[in-house]
Amino acid sequence: MSQRESCLLWLKDLLDHLSDSRQQLEDAERPDAARILVDNMLRDLECCLRLCEGLRARMPAPAVA
Repeated sequence: MSQRESCLLWLKDLLDHLSDSRQQLEDAERPDAARILVDNMLRDLECCLRLCEGLRARMPAPAVA
C-alpha cells in the first residue's frame, strides 16, 4: 500500500469516527460527556487537517499559464 493510500484510509477512518462521535453527541444528555466528545472530535479534526495538508504537500505544483 502506498503512503497516499495509507493516508486516505486513515482519513476515511477518522471521518467515520467523527460521524459516530457526532451521533453520540446528539444523544449525549450529560454536559461532561458532551464535552469529552467535543474534545475528541476536535483532536480528530486536527488529525484530518494534518493528513490533508500532507496530501496537498505531495501533490505537484499547478502549472502556471
